[in-house]
Order: sequence, then structure tokens, then C-alpha cells
Amino acid sequence: MNPFETLRFATMGLLANKVRSGLTMLGILIGVAAVILLLAVGNGSSQAVKDSIDALGTNALTVSSGAGFGAQSTATSTKPLTIADARALADTTQGPDIKGVAPEVQTSQTALYEGTSHTVSSVIGTYPAYFEASNSKVVKGDYFSADDVLASRKVAVIGSTTATDLFGTADPIGKKITLGGTPLTVVGELATKGSGTGFQDPDDVIIAPLPTVQNAYTGFGSLSQILVEASSADTTTQAQNEITTILMGTHGITDPTAVDFRVSSQTTLLTTRSSTTQTFTVLLGAVAAISLLVGGIGITNIMLVTVTERTREIGIRKAIGAPKGVILSQFLAESTLLSLIGAGLGVGVALVGAHFTIVGIKPVVIPASVWGAFGIAVAIGLFFGSYPASRAASLRPIEALRHE
Repeated sequence: MNPFETLRFATMGLLANKVRSGLTMLGILIGVAAVILLLAVGNGSSQAVKDSIDALGTNALTVSSGAGFGAQSTATSTKPLTIADARALADTTQGPDIKGVAPEVQTSQTALYEGTSHTVSSVIGTYPAYFEASNSKVVKGDYFSADDVLASRKVAVIGSTTATDLFGTADPIGKKITLGGTPLTVVGELATKGSGTGFQDPDDVIIAPLPTVQNAYTGFGSLSQILVEASSADTTTQAQNEITTILMGTHGITDPTAVDFRVSSQTTLLTTRSSTTQTFTVLLGAVAAISLLVGGIGITNIMLVTVTERTREIGIRKAIGAPKGVILSQFLAESTLLSLIGAGLGVGVALVGAHFTIVGIKPVVIPASVWGAFGIAVAIGLFFGSYPASRAASLRPIEALRHE
């Protein structure tokens, strides 16, 4: 029997039990679609994290008070970060690889504009250097200037989320908002960075001159953190070492193991997040692969039932001379066809589903997962269909003809 005849008989066998065949293919479909979609969700999550971190600036360094969780430090007390620390870091003679320094204080306030109220998750007081260091670009208006900082002017640059919630589609430039009881004039609107996954929305922000925020909300105490921009992405390590040396001097620390601050780079953060999301993706793939295995077991059960129901047919075919190889190839073709059609439909469902946002994440399909899931599903059909096919081919004609 040629391959076309084998395929024709296999198709007829499947069509003879449409419901049973459909349910078996549904199991394979779910398995393949689950593998592709869950891996796509994991990949999408990883990409979103990378985009969020890249949006902060590839050569940005963040200086925070305290040794940090898990850090090896013998510091017995912690000195807060101050404006004096920021000024020391801005000294190019001590830090030749430091391009810009932006001290920060942060708080949260409620903004009002003509009866519209919006709670801003992040109100930042800083210097103009913050915008370049954090890769924040304006799409309307302009940044505030160093003169605005010196004069403590009540001006602000707002994020796109804040602008939409307060002003809708209207142009916010030049308009006055009331932030926690203090009037501020909007001078610029930032370009959208995107919310990423699971993080505070970086576009829900109001940035104002440091003394303005200190005077109105936080007081003139310690800083929340200091954002430092290295001269280039290649000099972040040198800049990090210079920051450590300078702050050890301003904090009166002589032992490098007793530092009371931490310096983190976006590269380190990206590596850590990528490792975490990669583990998450592998876990999702392993869970989804179980459904493929279940689909394979389903094929075995269905084919065993099929062999039992068609025992007399097998006996008749063998009695008139059908060799063992023909019987074996027909049942193998049926099981493979089941997995082939189910896998093809599963790929189609997954590709359609990838166009939708899942649990807040935009899936990014991995091409290798598509071919891999499809190939594994077909291989499962061959593997799990081999036992029923072999059992059918091994039946003795006399016993098969006597079967009721």
C-alpha cells in the first residue's frame, strides 16, 4: 500500500469517529497552544522588564543610603545622603568619569486642576541633570533650568499619565496645577516610557526643582537618593568606583567593608531581572509541557479503543494477505494525523492569542517554541501511537476474526 492509500484509510478511520477524534485533537491543541503562549508570556515579561530598565538610561547609577539587602557590610550606623554628598560627586577633579549628578527627594501628593483630582504616585524634586541621566525626554514645552532651581521657582515637568489624567487631550503647557496646596506652572510634558510589568508607572510623575519640593513637602533634610550619570556606558564601572571613593570620604569611612551606602547600575539590575524572568519562563514551559504529555496519553487510550473496535476488520485484512507493516503503518498514520492536525490548530490558536494582552503582559512569541511545540506534538503522536499500532499489527487473523 502506497503512502497516499495509507493516508486515505487513516483519514477514513478518523472520520468514522469524529467526536472521539475531535476530543483527542483538542487535547493536543490545548497542549501546543499552552506551551507557545506561556513561553510567549514569559518572553514578553522579560522584554518588558528590559525595556523599563533601558528607559532609565544605560549609563545611570543610583546612589542610595544603607548597605542594601544582602550586601556584605559591617557598618554599624547609616549616614543619610545630603546635598553635600551630591556636590562632592559633581566635582570633576574627583570624579572624571561622572558626567552629571542629580540629588533627589521623593514624595506623593494629590494634584488638582479645574476640579479634576489625581493622586500622583511620584513627586520628584531634583536638578536639571536628572532628565538626561534618567533618559527623560520632553514632547511638549521644555525642562526647568538651573536658574529655576536657584530661584526655587514653582514650575514642574509632568509625565504623560499625569497629563492625561489632569488635562485629558488639552495642552498642559503654561497651565497651573495645585499640588498638595502649592501652585505649580507646567513647563513641560515628558515622553511616554511605558509602565512595564508589575512596576510603579514611570509616567505618573511630577518633577520640580529640588528646593521647591523641599520647601513645600519634604523639608530640607536628607535625600531619597542621588542619580549619577556616567560619561558613557563603557565608564560606568569607573564611575561607580569613583562614587564609592568620594562618598567614603564625605562619610568619614576608611574601611571599604563598612560603607553605609550602595551604588547600583542599570546593568546589574537588568542582569538580575533577566535571570529571574528566564527562570520564570522555564517554569511556565515545564508546566505547559505536562499538558502535551497528557495529550499523548489521550492518543494512546483512543488508539487502543480503536484497535479493539476494529479487531474484526484487522483480521479480515490480514486473512486476505495484508502484511504486518501495512496494518502498523495505518494505525501509526492515524495517531500521527491526530497529533499533526491538533498541533497545527494549536499553533494557530497560540498565534492569534499572542495578539492579546495576558495578565497585563503583551506576549512575544518565540519562533523556536512554535516549531518545537509542533515537532514535539507530532513526535508524541508517533511515540504514543506505536504501542496500539504494534498491538494491532500483531493480532493473529483467526483470533481477530473470532472477536465480537
